[in-house]
Amino acid sequence: MAAEREARERTASGATAAPRSRNRLDQPKLPGRRLLPEWDPEAFGRFSERIARFLGTGRFIVWMTVVVVVWVLWNVFAPRDLRFDNYPFIFLTLMLSLQASYAAPLILLAQNRQDDRDRVNLEQDRKQNERSIADTEYLTREIATLRIGLGEVATRDWIRSELQDLVKELEEHRVDGHRVFPSEANRGRDTDDL
Repeated sequence: MAAEREARERTASGATAAPRSRNRLDQPKLPGRRLLPEWDPEAFGRFSERIARFLGTGRFIVWMTVVVVVWVLWNVFAPRDLRFDNYPFIFLTLMLSLQASYAAPLILLAQNRQDDRDRVNLEQDRKQNERSIADTEYLTREIATLRIGLGEVATRDWIRSELQDLVKELEEHRVDGHRVFPSEANRGRDTDDL
């Protein structure tokens, strides 16, 4: 009470008030107490995958069978004072149910993690396929451009045929056994006519 009165008097007299404790939006909130224990989800996921991998092996089935057989034999043939689970084997049923109730969620967790990995791999494969398709389309366009460019380039056979046509034309314009260009042959005729 006295502290509040002093604060009011300071505010009334022009002094600044004591700073209030309020949440600042520009700073992260301090972690509070948690009721539940904290664990690393990755470590727990790896642990669940190891268990799921073990539960899916023949070794687990063999060990489980051995435990159940020893349990039943012990509780049937051991002296009455040492038996801990008599004939309907209710405790064995409880233990097997408990094991199954923990195994099922762990297996589901491992499957979910595998699904997540598969989804990431599928996404990477899809992106790789898109890049491959883009590269293939680019190369196809380049090859088409080269074919168009080669269509305009003189080939050896085309040059040979053009040269043969020129040779035939020159042979047609022979004057007096000499090969003469057609323009020279025309000039000669023009001078003879004068």
